[in-house]
Amino acid sequence: MPIWLFVLLAAGFVLYTDDYVIAGILPELAQELGVTEAQAGQLITVFSLTVALAAPVAAVAFARVPRRWLFTGALLVFIAANLAAAFVPSFAVLMALRIIAAGAAASMTPAVFAFAAQHAPPDKVGRYIAVVSLGVTGSIAAGVPIGTWIGGQLGWRVTFAAMAVAGSAVLVAVLAALPRERDAAEPPGLGEQLRTLRRAPISLGLLANCALMTGSMMMLTYLAPFLADTTTAGVNERALAFSLSGLAGIVCIWLGGSASDRWGPDRALAFGIGTITLTMAGLWGLWLIRPAPLSLVIVVGTVWGGMAFWNSPAIQARLHALAGAVAPQALALNTSGTYLGVAAGGAIGGLALSSLGAGSLPLIAAGFGIGAFLLLTLAQRLTPSGADRVASGERG
Repeated sequence: MPIWLFVLLAAGFVLYTDDYVIAGILPELAQELGVTEAQAGQLITVFSLTVALAAPVAAVAFARVPRRWLFTGALLVFIAANLAAAFVPSFAVLMALRIIAAGAAASMTPAVFAFAAQHAPPDKVGRYIAVVSLGVTGSIAAGVPIGTWIGGQLGWRVTFAAMAVAGSAVLVAVLAALPRERDAAEPPGLGEQLRTLRRAPISLGLLANCALMTGSMMMLTYLAPFLADTTTAGVNERALAFSLSGLAGIVCIWLGGSASDRWGPDRALAFGIGTITLTMAGLWGLWLIRPAPLSLVIVVGTVWGGMAFWNSPAIQARLHALAGAVAPQALALNTSGTYLGVAAGGAIGGLALSSLGAGSLPLIAAGFGIGAFLLLTLAQRLTPSGADRVASGERG
């Protein structure tokens, strides 16, 4: 695989780490800036919502900008925002800087996936997307812990400075390794873009991704209280469960990309969603016999954690195949749906946990998985025959 693909992996790692890393430095940040930890946590919410709202707008606005220029500009803004955050005088200014950094991430993140898919060999689109997606799981497994350690040892401001340094390293790598393009391909007119994105096979797929993310992130967000209610797990055992889920996610995001190339995105998604639904049923059954054997709960939870990431390359490969020239805009909307799913999962899961108890979480998550499967099935039936052959993995 080309070196530029791993540069894009590094870009994804840095951009996603920048979103999540605040979770690890909330206490110190809140204390120094004179706000509560709950208020400081809104920095994550604002970042996610900004990406969700700005990504599709940026995809249309910058459609004619060559990717090399787009990535350079976005990284320069990202670096400046994080460097300024290291010297920020107040919480309000920090909030504004987080919005600016999120805008840069929104401009670049979907374009990174689209670039990887566009320049991949036809039989390796899923694997190329999976490589870039490893930056997402890597940010959770390594980026956030490293950023948290830096903040704990040297102060939270140094964490932001470290993000600026990391962004600078990615910028140098992009300029050195990214293939040169004279001009970006001329995109369709805005009207044609909107008509394409409104087509049922694409719009239903976008809704399905949002549903999948809602169910997965709801369970991930409240995994700790579920484990506490279902088993006798302590802090160390809960940490082990999260670590194993993250490692499984790294493995399965690659396997999901390979399956998407070999079976086709539709079949890969059917397998992934089916496995997620079965594991949710298994976790609910273990909750019914609580206290359940911890080792069994961790095994089932690890399978679920891995399969939650399995679907990402297939979803994006499917959209890329169906959207054609509008693929960057479709992937931008998919990014929006992902971030909205994260927000919705936290909100719905919180309501379910407080009103129905931890046992309801896997059932509701399974319901979202089934809903996503039904949406994708309907999308497949409404896909024109030629495009359906591409999405299903048949090659002629």
